[in-house]
Amino acid sequence: MEKFADILENARQTFEIEAQSILDMIPALDVNFVKSVEIIKNTTGRVVLTGIGKSAIIAQKIAATLNSTGSPSVFMHAADAIHGDLGTITKDDVVICLSKSGNTPEIKVIVPLLKSGGNPLIAIVGNTESFLALNADYVLNTSVEKEACPNNLAPTSSTTAQLAMGDALAVCVLLEKGFSRQDFAKYHPGGTLGKKLYLRVNEISRNNEIPVVDYEDSLKKVILEISSKRLGATAVFHSGKLVGIITDGDIRRSLEKSDSINEIKAFQIMNPQPKMIEGEELAAEALLQMQQNNIMQLLVLQNGNFSGFVHMHDLIKEGII
Repeated sequence: MEKFADILENARQTFEIEAQSILDMIPALDVNFVKSVEIIKNTTGRVVLTGIGKSAIIAQKIAATLNSTGSPSVFMHAADAIHGDLGTITKDDVVICLSKSGNTPEIKVIVPLLKSGGNPLIAIVGNTESFLALNADYVLNTSVEKEACPNNLAPTSSTTAQLAMGDALAVCVLLEKGFSRQDFAKYHPGGTLGKKLYLRVNEISRNNEIPVVDYEDSLKKVILEISSKRLGATAVFHSGKLVGIITDGDIRRSLEKSDSINEIKAFQIMNPQPKMIEGEELAAEALLQMQQNNIMQLLVLQNGNFSGFVHMHDLIKEGII
């Protein structure tokens, strides 16, 4: 039990040290950050991110985040750059170089080469007096008091700080560009995230059968209609107009209250105020409405007219949940 507590305490300390490292960067934000955001926003080329060691891994993640938020980016490993990959950089690109020390041999070799091309050079660096910082056009300070590693050696707090700085850049550029949910969806067409952003209710409901009964239909006919269409509910019409919904739950409740089930009519057990959603709404909105109302299906409308059903199981199948 004591070992269990020790492990949890070590985890808490790690979180606290790394969280504090991020908070400590806030006072250091200055005009360099603002200018970096403006340069990335306005570039007609790409953002080329480079680094060595653990910083290279963080650079890859920042490149991926920028790509997904509308800023074309590419990762170039610093070691590979001095062996031919400098050709990755075109004249219109912005270069971001990540390094904790700013003084590694690879950095000292690559920085003059980067500068010779005339590309804006942004440094995300943990030492503002380093070779990298002194030669960069803009310096983003990611200095940390200590690593979360008990030996103060393994990159932990420093890489977390780099990652947070990259996220801050991406978010600020995103906001400056007016990047919308629709724009985001274009870059995330697959998976759960993409579907939440673009999949619409009518794209799901059109695949379902459409259970419908008449206002005067018997309970038996209602049950057969619900069972055959497998959506757990049916719409109720009267004189060609939608007047309500009957669900499995409505049927169960009616059977509990009545001894003469042969005499029960659809209008006696229907809910005259069904929950509805327009087919052009996002499927994620349908999920939200179902959760808020504790229901399993919604009637779907197309231009105000009933067009079918969307069921919770449809949303599960599509991976919206």
